[in-house]
Amino acid sequence: MGHIFRNAMAGVLAVGLLGGAAGAETLTDTLVSAYQNSDLLEQNRALLRAADEDVAQAVSTLRPVISFVARGSHVENNARTSGSSASLSLSVSLSLYEGGANKLGIEAAKEAVLGTRAELLGLEQDVLLGAVQAHMRMRSAMENVLLSQSNVRLIQQELRAARDRFEVGEVTRTDVSIAEAALAASRSGLVAAEGNLATAREAFKLAVGRYPGTIAGAPRMPKLPASLKAARDIALRGHPDIIASQHNVTFAELNVARAKAARRPSISAGVDLSVDDHGNDTSSLSLQLTQPIYQGGRLISLERQAVNNREASRSRLHQTVRLIDQAVANAWATLAVARAQIAASDEQIRAAQLAFEGTKEEAKLGSRTTLDVLDAEQDLLDARAARIEAEANQYIAVYSVLAAMGLLTVDHLKLGIATYDPEAYYNTVKSAPLSPRGAQLDRVLKSLGKTQ
Repeated sequence: MGHIFRNAMAGVLAVGLLGGAAGAETLTDTLVSAYQNSDLLEQNRALLRAADEDVAQAVSTLRPVISFVARGSHVENNARTSGSSASLSLSVSLSLYEGGANKLGIEAAKEAVLGTRAELLGLEQDVLLGAVQAHMRMRSAMENVLLSQSNVRLIQQELRAARDRFEVGEVTRTDVSIAEAALAASRSGLVAAEGNLATAREAFKLAVGRYPGTIAGAPRMPKLPASLKAARDIALRGHPDIIASQHNVTFAELNVARAKAARRPSISAGVDLSVDDHGNDTSSLSLQLTQPIYQGGRLISLERQAVNNREASRSRLHQTVRLIDQAVANAWATLAVARAQIAASDEQIRAAQLAFEGTKEEAKLGSRTTLDVLDAEQDLLDARAARIEAEANQYIAVYSVLAAMGLLTVDHLKLGIATYDPEAYYNTVKSAPLSPRGAQLDRVLKSLGKTQ
């Protein structure tokens, strides 16, 4: 990585990363931006609104169908006679009874809406967890750059000391070469750390919708249940993936009932009014009973298909419950490992620091070589780098536990921002209003930022 990149990042790294500098970006800032900028959430909010329209379309099947028809014709034959005629007609038809299929269709559409809402909440969790990961990886990358810069400066001092001692004959040329090699390796490590930082910035932009500013110090961790069992109980009661699967099962069961209803008789009424170009008008009232007898096996096939889809939905629900239960346990175990790694890293840093300081003093007395000092310094660097990684993993694990429980949402985290209201659009269209873009719907769309 060249000097241009170093200069670009210098301002970011110089603002007291671990000191919580004023104006530094907190994890809350990152989560808010991710929620507000997510194209994935916008996409699925539109899909939810499309599902809302399914309810309106199902409701419309209970209402009369009114059609206006204008006909005109001109006839000419070989006898060179011709004639023209025109007529206007108005027809109204209404389904009186359809074996309950239409009402079942409304209930099925409502279940589909509720399932889609739960899926949207699950996607919200994915977006927020991705933001947590991007934030912590960015913070770790910045800390590693600072650590690598400090290491380069320290080895430069060691190299100067080795050269000074070589001038007075205390060490050999080999010691100087070892220090020079260590400095080259340290500079290479700094370049790699800067490259990782650049990669982390791009990952942050993808997850959050913009590049990060200076990352603030360690945020406060959210509270978790006292035990794994408590976390599992919360997840199994209210995880959005489980709720979505439950609604999908109900949807499938209603579709079985609809398939059975399609084999029952249906009754419809109709009114036709017409007038021709001679002023003659006619009217008729009809009542029609339809009973399916044979359609080549299509109706029974649709019923069998609905039954199999229902069984698949039930199995999917059972599998979802198992996966959520496993996800909670895995996240809980990962958190325990991260906490243990932090404790071990702290011990390792203390021991490595003492070893490094002791080795430096012994080297001054001639009982240690330059290589010994550099090895001790590398051990200290590795311990500090491991501590940075372990801390990032701990934060990600905490939020992963929340996600596995179904609680990684804007509302539960109390981020203090307005959230998308899934009922606003639904309440406007659920009764199948006649106007496709009435004043009320325009207001709802405007509030959602969707006016065209």
